[in-house]
Amino acid sequence: KRELRHTIMSITRLDKLLKSGPDDRLDRIIQRAQDIDALTSALRARLPVEMAENLLSANVHDSGELVLVCSTSAWASRLRFESNALIVAANKAGHDARACRVTVGHHQQP
Repeated sequence: KRELRHTIMSITRLDKLLKSGPDDRLDRIIQRAQDIDALTSALRARLPVEMAENLLSANVHDSGELVLVCSTSAWASRLRFESNALIVAANKAGHDARACRVTVGHHQQP
């Protein structure tokens, strides 16, 4: 019963999201995903190939913090040495990055 109610609530939320008007939540989500992808690609282009392959995602928060997600703690350490250059690259890509934080995420195989 509880699972059914959760499923119905999820379907209702999805329905509201899909029926939202232009410039609404779904459009903002899509734009945000595209912005993250574009920034990640721009930063990967500035890195050596092996390092670029281990940069999973990049985002700049409203606070100006550039957040890099990489595949392992070893790559996180190596990316931290590149943080100043990556802040400059993010700014050249049109963002206002002032600080950098590197985290470890999980890469999902296709």
